[in-house]
Amino acid sequence: MDEAALTSRWYGQPVRSPGSVIVTGVFDLLHVGHVRFLTDVAARGLPLVIGVEDDLRVRSWKGPGRPVNTADDRAEILAALRCTAGVFVISGPPSCAGWGDYAELLRPLAPAALAFTRGDTYADAKRRGAESLGAEAWEISLTKGRSTTAMLDSLLELTEI
Repeated sequence: MDEAALTSRWYGQPVRSPGSVIVTGVFDLLHVGHVRFLTDVAARGLPLVIGVEDDLRVRSWKGPGRPVNTADDRAEILAALRCTAGVFVISGPPSCAGWGDYAELLRPLAPAALAFTRGDTYADAKRRGAESLGAEAWEISLTKGRSTTAMLDSLLELTEI
């Protein structure tokens, strides 16, 4: 874990009751894969709280053209979804990305579960993070072929025609 810590700020009303399920991610261009994932998570019956990575962190991981939408825009869109109980924006040095860092950020929320998609590159780390929080780890099916990168690639192909 880095010396610097991750911080968060709520978009809208904070969720103060423990026992939620938390997902974190970029959620740059909302697509059906995101909606299916979030709906599946919420259908399990716990309040769904979403952590959105801030612009600096996303840019450092995905390159100068990302994110397409600002963190506040992404948070507002996610907060408008029927399945969402709350949204917060995650900030901090891009190098601060280990699950120890996330566990410390999420500990005050006392989540009952952390959810992620099947095949997530960081699935093992997320399981360890959930375990350190005393939370369940929920692995949810991925909607194949649906991703922000695939959407952006399709748009680029259209502009090259």
